Amino acid sequence: MIEALDIRDLIGAPGHSRRVQVSGELEELGTEIARLKPGSRVEGDLLLESVVEGILASGRIRCELACACARCLKPFETPLALGVSEMFVPQPDPEGDEYALDAEGFLDPEQMLRDAVGLELPFSPLCKEDCLGLCERCGGDRNLGECSCGPRIDHRWAPLEDLLEQMNN
Repeated sequence: MIEALDIRDLIGAPGHSRRVQVSGELEELGTEIARLKPGSRVEGDLLLESVVEGILASGRIRCELACACARCLKPFETPLALGVSEMFVPQPDPEGDEYALDAEGFLDPEQMLRDAVGLELPFSPLCKEDCLGLCERCGGDRNLGECSCGPRIDHRWAPLEDLLEQMNN
């Protein structure tokens, strides 16, 4: 859980700003093959700027992902760093993309961070760019060497192979 930020000093004071550090865990964020590393924290450096409309929160956030390679299924970890820039307003439009400011003068960055990280989770993560994946017949990891299941034979071409063999003899 990420703590709400006290911004009472920024509300109604356009032109004022403050830097804050955010840190915390985001529970149950991920897919089958890409999720936040268990026990890791999302950390960020945000600039909160008071503007006429509300509070603009911008900065960089970082976290660690635990992934399974989409080709070979090998687990691996990778860092994720991304920029955020979101508006927090007192009365957000239900159809808009702003976040709500608490009526008591607090800004809860958790949903913003959850949305930002969730959108950046890799759809098809790879342990390395040139991962060869698994053999489709025996399931062997082709990154460790060629499997022993031999060349694939398409029996529909057998008559042509016989003809070619007869021509060579």
